[in-house]
Amino acid sequence: MLEPMATQRDYYEVLNVARTAGADDIKRAYRKLAMKYHPDRNPGDATAEQRFKEAAEAYEVLSDAPKRQRYDQFGHAGLRGTSGHDFNRMDAGDIFSMFEDIFGDMMGMGGRRGRGRAGRRQRGYDLQTQVSIELEDVYAGTQREIEFTRQDHCPACEGRGYPSGSQPVPCVTCGGVGQVAQSGLGGMFRMVNTCPACGGAGQTYKQKCSTCRGSGKQPKRRVVSVKIPPGIHDGQAIRVPGEGEPGEAGGPYGDLHVVVRVAEHKLFRREDDHLVLHVPISFAQATLGATFSVPTLDGEQSITIKPGTQHGELLRIAGAGLPNLRGGRRGDLAVVLAVEIPRKLTKKQKDLLRAYAETEDHDVLPQTKGFWERIKEHLSGRDKSP
Repeated sequence: MLEPMATQRDYYEVLNVARTAGADDIKRAYRKLAMKYHPDRNPGDATAEQRFKEAAEAYEVLSDAPKRQRYDQFGHAGLRGTSGHDFNRMDAGDIFSMFEDIFGDMMGMGGRRGRGRAGRRQRGYDLQTQVSIELEDVYAGTQREIEFTRQDHCPACEGRGYPSGSQPVPCVTCGGVGQVAQSGLGGMFRMVNTCPACGGAGQTYKQKCSTCRGSGKQPKRRVVSVKIPPGIHDGQAIRVPGEGEPGEAGGPYGDLHVVVRVAEHKLFRREDDHLVLHVPISFAQATLGATFSVPTLDGEQSITIKPGTQHGELLRIAGAGLPNLRGGRRGDLAVVLAVEIPRKLTKKQKDLLRAYAETEDHDVLPQTKGFWERIKEHLSGRDKSP
């Protein structure tokens, strides 16, 4: 299904920091908001959970120097096509665990964050890829085969990371509790983080899967068919549910987001659902009027221009544009007329034009007294006046 393009708040406004804020200021601001709006402190409050996810999204961008630079220059549009997390679909605990180095165990949620493979089922990460289409595909809609590679469950160990029948042993790093504690500032505070050796499970396996070397995952090539609806715009994304990476502890797969890029057309320029076409016409056609055919995305169509048409005038062909993504109603085709002046003429054509110019009382070459000659005469006559 097509993802709606929601209006997003400015990330600096979300974190309530100045655009010149340093990394430490951004981290402190995010930590303050995350602790304030975490769902565990606001049970049942959907607004608080949304604020929590919004703050996480803002922090992910502003704490990353390249992403922040793109955002400062181009806004939210500059982040399209870059890898990132879909915080609206992530569980609050998953978001918290992504930035746990900021919080430690200060909110009393250490057990919740660090259960890893043996704990709470976690949804897998979303993936993003791109597909290029032509303007004709936007007009009629199309279907594309999308090929990509994702980290999937290892087929040899079925995602466990160890051979079938292996027996677990307590993790020697954390002593089986799934967490490790660190002290800072001379013991003034403790930070409790997920154990990096067992991923929070509290146990490990001496035997590792020889195929995936204990990771439980292997790259897997995937091919999915994606239906692209008529009227889609460049940069919009289509979500393919369940084609992201697998979750931890048997959690569900994430989604695949296919960003659609529409190639520039050699004839038409797009403006929302309308198309613009520049058509050259001759001096004679503009002066006397004419009927001729112009191209559209659905074949040729005849148009008539009236006598005395001026350069840059516009004719509108109703319904010859692109379909609206939501309602299907087609836009218009705007035909912009450009009068072309010939660079080379035959002797007969020149004679005819000179004869026409005489009827206009306009001097043309090769007459000797043109505009500049008359200017010189005027200036010389003024100099002789008393």
